[in-house]
Amino acid sequence: MLVVAIVGPTASGKSALAVQVARRCGGEIVNTDSMQVYSGMDIGTAKPLEPEWRGVPHHLLSAWPPDHELTVAEFQAAARAAIVEVSGRGAIPIAVGGSGLYVSAVLDDLRFPGTDPVVREALEAELVVLGSAAIHARLAAVDPAAAAAILPSNGRRIVRALEVIEITGEPFVATLPAPVGIFPTVRIGLHLNRDVLDARIEARVRQMWADGFVAEVEGLLAAGLADGRTAARALGYSQVLDYLAGTLTAEQAQQATIDATRKFARRQQRWFRRDERITWIPYDAPDAVERVLSLVEAGTAT
Repeated sequence: MLVVAIVGPTASGKSALAVQVARRCGGEIVNTDSMQVYSGMDIGTAKPLEPEWRGVPHHLLSAWPPDHELTVAEFQAAARAAIVEVSGRGAIPIAVGGSGLYVSAVLDDLRFPGTDPVVREALEAELVVLGSAAIHARLAAVDPAAAAAILPSNGRRIVRALEVIEITGEPFVATLPAPVGIFPTVRIGLHLNRDVLDARIEARVRQMWADGFVAEVEGLLAAGLADGRTAARALGYSQVLDYLAGTLTAEQAQQATIDATRKFARRQQRWFRRDERITWIPYDAPDAVERVLSLVEAGTAT
């Protein structure tokens, strides 16, 4: 079994490259983005829709409703099962996503500590009283690496990290073993300069609004978006919810999304840069597909 992983920051072109590679090598794509897994969250997550698949099967897109509180462990099991299924058909699984913890959870030997209901309840009470930004700052003080990988708006994941720290007495990231792959994997990262990335993020956010992002969020409210503590805090969705509530203007909501996405992209880049197993390719390299295929053919897996 050989797996190909294509990673990098948001708006770097991972999905398009993955489709091109899959069409050339007989691959199928397994989504490892933590928000594209939710049904109906299409525009705001830049989810590749079926016409963009160009006949390539995609797995774990729109797999759960937006009010489902998906855990990393639950996603890990589903994604690994998809990889085994794809490989069992003789196709090459291509894992695509920018959610560093989710990618590592699927491809590496990560095992997650248990939970303590008393500790969890106390932390969730703090989340309600203090807000996610405050407890994210607390996480950053005790475990900067974990804070860098978790959005300040994602209260559920912040609580989980703090819970693990309290249970184990160690930083959350320290409870994760040194990355050891469970599948032979060719790991590809897409690189682009900060100014180019910033411009692409702004263009993407503006286009999302032009494509009907607000209407998408309005429709998702009826499907329980506001009740999902994970999905409702996704980049862009929380800002549109603030716009619909009248606390932000349309321009303020767009700019807040742009700013938050740029910060998130920096965290993505820091996460993946720590992984020495990744081969980096310029996002706009004209021979990007050929480079990936040559690595696959050479079997340079880690």
